[in-house]
Amino acid sequence: MENKINIDFDSFWETVAEFVDQKDKELIHKAFDMAVELCGDKKTITGEFQLTHSTSVAQVVAKDMGLHTNSIITSLLHYPYISMNEATRKEEINSLFGPAVLNILEGLARISNINSMQSTYQAESFRKLLLSLADDVRVILIKLIERLDNMRHLDNLSENEILPYVSESYFLYAPLAHRLGYYNIKSEMEDIAIKYIEPEQYEYITKRLEETASSRDKFIKEFTEPLEAELLKHNFKFHIKSRTKSIHSILQKMRKQGIPFEEVYDLFAIRIILDSKREDEKSDCWRTYSIVTDLYQPNPSRLRDWISIPKTNGYESLHTTVIGPGGRWVEVQIRTERMDEVAEKGLAAHFKYKGVKGEGGLETWLSKMRDLLESTDQEDKSFLDQVRSGLYSDEIFVFTPKGDLRQLPAGSTVLDFAFDIHSNLGKACVGAKVNGKNVTIKHVLCSGDHVDIIKSKVQKPKQDWLSFVVTNKAKAKIKQALNEEKVKAADEGKEILLRRIKNWKIPYDDLINQKLMSHYNIKIAQDFYALIAEGKIDLLEIKEVLTSIVSGETEPQQAAAASVPDNKEAPAKQSDTDTKYNDCLIIENKVENLDYHLAKCCNPVFGDAIFGFVSINGGIKIHRKGCSNAKFLMSRFPYRIIAAKWTESVNMPSFVTSIKINGVNEVGITNKIGEILAEFNISVRSMNYNTNEGLFEETIQISVSNNDVLYGAMRKIQTIKGILKVVRLDNIRS
Repeated sequence: MENKINIDFDSFWETVAEFVDQKDKELIHKAFDMAVELCGDKKTITGEFQLTHSTSVAQVVAKDMGLHTNSIITSLLHYPYISMNEATRKEEINSLFGPAVLNILEGLARISNINSMQSTYQAESFRKLLLSLADDVRVILIKLIERLDNMRHLDNLSENEILPYVSESYFLYAPLAHRLGYYNIKSEMEDIAIKYIEPEQYEYITKRLEETASSRDKFIKEFTEPLEAELLKHNFKFHIKSRTKSIHSILQKMRKQGIPFEEVYDLFAIRIILDSKREDEKSDCWRTYSIVTDLYQPNPSRLRDWISIPKTNGYESLHTTVIGPGGRWVEVQIRTERMDEVAEKGLAAHFKYKGVKGEGGLETWLSKMRDLLESTDQEDKSFLDQVRSGLYSDEIFVFTPKGDLRQLPAGSTVLDFAFDIHSNLGKACVGAKVNGKNVTIKHVLCSGDHVDIIKSKVQKPKQDWLSFVVTNKAKAKIKQALNEEKVKAADEGKEILLRRIKNWKIPYDDLINQKLMSHYNIKIAQDFYALIAEGKIDLLEIKEVLTSIVSGETEPQQAAAASVPDNKEAPAKQSDTDTKYNDCLIIENKVENLDYHLAKCCNPVFGDAIFGFVSINGGIKIHRKGCSNAKFLMSRFPYRIIAAKWTESVNMPSFVTSIKINGVNEVGITNKIGEILAEFNISVRSMNYNTNEGLFEETIQISVSNNDVLYGAMRKIQTIKGILKVVRLDNIRS
């Protein structure tokens, strides 16, 4: 252990020494000695020595984030501090390192429990995280690195522990790193998450990147040599580097565009970094852009100017996409040394360039987060959806009638703008004048628009408003207003019902009221009374139901539920066919008294990477890890995720799935497809065939024994002349 400590310190000190002043080195030595004493030979949840983990976090905080002494000390002490109960030691920390270090440690301790997989909702954990962030941004910066270091050492955990951990990192921490401008941290978190959530896809893309590395390097050299010569001719000081797209980004592009790896042409970006004076930065970047586009033809629709108007997190760069040698598209990023440091080190780099735009960006971001925290929406599970949509959105900039600039997410409507100005203005909004023209509240705004809201005293928020607003503030305020209206309606409906019952002279108490609500399949009294006020439940029908209940002629739960539309689907019953899979599935953590069956949203086939999800009706649904719903389930309910795997069975059942085939409509092509399916012993359950302008699309529902057979058949069908694409469908087409 002593040798390990020496190695840790040497590596640690070599990294951080250049980032601190001489007077602070003694403090960091003391912090390291205290960390050695407190950590001992204890280990983290991933099996790493606490001391090794702490020094790793401190090195990244210093080198990659550019944070200084207090943050380095906090990183060293954060892990043992969480479990520290001795008030005297806390006083010692305060005395040795000052109140700033103690405050950050307290913030980290407050959010230490967010890693618990037993949280009711991960959104509530995220709320706590943001609350601590509002006090000191360094809390979240250190927490991000602490999470990243743990993710690098997950191999010692079981699959049941890994899946919830990486899903929480993927959906909560990676987006937050992105929003703060730490793109390297975001990308690494996403890649590690994909490695465990979708290992087959991860391995495939990794292997393909390795195989194409030499040809990619050759192309980059061919592309950059003319650029370097031209830039030197114009007396620029610069350096050029290339950046390969992350595995996660490549996978997302393949899925979004429905293309194989070979058709992802922008696997890398060329970055030109200029050594420019502060006052010459903008002009130098545009001059460089001119040189690039003189050499290579640009795509005008792919120009991104984040120099004139930087992103909220302070990111500044000029992006363009050009046609390189061989007709290949290449993304070129142009920025200065200062801009590159901000891009690499995120918000922390703004502390170095104080007085530059970055501080305002931090304040704007914190202000947006406070809007969410102050929301009266009590549905914590929807909070995560709000945050996630806000974190990933790009921005637009629009002007008020007085010329003030307002920043909104891309896709924002007139109504979003109105609520951004003031809640009361949003509630009364009936339209707007955009650039002098009258538009509706649904009109989507663009950067540069001048917006003048038109309001009316008789306007009230409506339920359908939620379907087109995109900002979190607008959604929260609309829900609040609708809830207030619902309360008024419920009070009115209750008064109407009680007055009528009194006139009918029918006995009425809480028990009868519960039976009445059960008859209409309504669980919340407020909803029941509101429906009465809105006239959606007939009072004469209520009289008949009450009379029959009092006389004992009917029971609740009878078919009267049809009188009131019920938006909730009844729990699906497990069909007899599901039981045939029981002999070829193993639930890893020995959950007892729970049936499990295959999810209909993705229809797993034997051999697919799968996981189990404990549903509210007591059963376990088996999903593919690549299921479209998997990310949603893992982000919102990680504590209900359990590991599952296939095991060989003597009587292997067949699995139902669907494939879609696109191709040229040639004579005999469907016969060739049928021959291949027969060759692989695949039976066809149903088929749908459509043609249009010489092309065809065929959807086939089939029964297969495992995914090797399925993908083998798909690959062979793809080789038929005239076939353009063969894909597996998640949902079974009937």
